[in-house]
Amino acid sequence: MEITAELKEKLSQLNEKYAALGEDFNAYLEGLLHADVTTYWDYIQLDTLLSLQKPKTSFPDEVVFIMYHQITELYFKLALREFEALGQMTSLNKSHFIDRVGRINRYFDALVKSFEVMIDGMDREEFLKFRMSLLPASGFQSAQYREIEIYSTDFINLVAKDVREEMRGVDEIDQLFDHIYWKAGATEAESGKKTLTLIQFEEKYKNHFIALGNHCKHKNLWQGYLRLSKEDQADENVKQVLRQNDTNVNINWPLAHYKSAVKYLARQDKDVTATGGTNWQKYLPPRFQKRIFYPELWTTKEHENWGKMWVEDNLK
Repeated sequence: MEITAELKEKLSQLNEKYAALGEDFNAYLEGLLHADVTTYWDYIQLDTLLSLQKPKTSFPDEVVFIMYHQITELYFKLALREFEALGQMTSLNKSHFIDRVGRINRYFDALVKSFEVMIDGMDREEFLKFRMSLLPASGFQSAQYREIEIYSTDFINLVAKDVREEMRGVDEIDQLFDHIYWKAGATEAESGKKTLTLIQFEEKYKNHFIALGNHCKHKNLWQGYLRLSKEDQADENVKQVLRQNDTNVNINWPLAHYKSAVKYLARQDKDVTATGGTNWQKYLPPRFQKRIFYPELWTTKEHENWGKMWVEDNLK
C-alpha cells in the first residue's frame, strides 16, 4: 500500500490527538495490529440479544409476548434519547425541534402499527394460560413509558383528572406524584387497595420518578416548545409534531393495548382481569383519563371528544 500524502496527514492528526491526551500514539498503533476486526454479530451483541427470551412456560406463543415487549422497550429507549437531547438544548429553533420530535413520533408510529403482532399473533387460549405464570408482573410496570410521559409535559398534566384543577398551584413534584393518574389503574376494582403490581412498581421507581419530575420541570418537551421564538411557536408544523406526540402516547398507544385487551380479556359473562390485577377497562381508554400533554394546542371540542374518533374507527 502506498504511503500517500492523505495517509500521512491522517497519521499526523492521530498523533496530535493522542499527544493531546498524553498518550503514545505508537503504542495504540501496535495495539491495532493485534486487535480483531469488528463483526456484525459482536457489534450488536447478537448472541446475548437472542438469549434474553426466558419463557416461564412451554407455550410457544409466550416467546411472541416476551419479544414484542422487549422490542417495545428498545423503541422507548430510542425515544427517551431524543427527549433528553431536546431538554439539554439551550438554543432551540423550529428545525431542530421538528426533527427531534419527528423522530419520537416515528418510533411510536412503528410501535402502534406493529401492535398487530400482539393482537393477531398469539393464540388466545395459550395466552390466557401462560399469562397466569407471569403474576404479578404487568406491562403497567414499564418505567420507560412513565419516563416518556414525564419528559413530554408539565407534571400537573399527569395528575388524575378529578383532582387536577385543585392541584394546579402545587409545585412540589412529590405531592403531585401522590395523585398521578396511573395509580388508579393498578388498584383493586372492588376494594380500592393497591395491587402488588403497584406496590412493587412504587418501591422500585417512586424516588426515580420524583427525581426525574424535578429534572424535567424546565426540560420537558412543552418547556422546550416555550423556549422557541414566538414565531416558531406559531408555526403549524411545530404544533403538529407536538399534537402527534400527544395523540401517539395518550390515544394511539393506550388504545392499541385496549384493542388487544378486548380480544384476549373481554368475555360476554365477565371480563378477565389483566395480569397484576390492573383495571384495564377504566385505565386504558383515553376518554376516562383525559390525559393531554399539550391542552393549549387542542380545541374545546377536541378535549371533549378525546380518543373518540380512534374508538369509532378501530373498535367497530
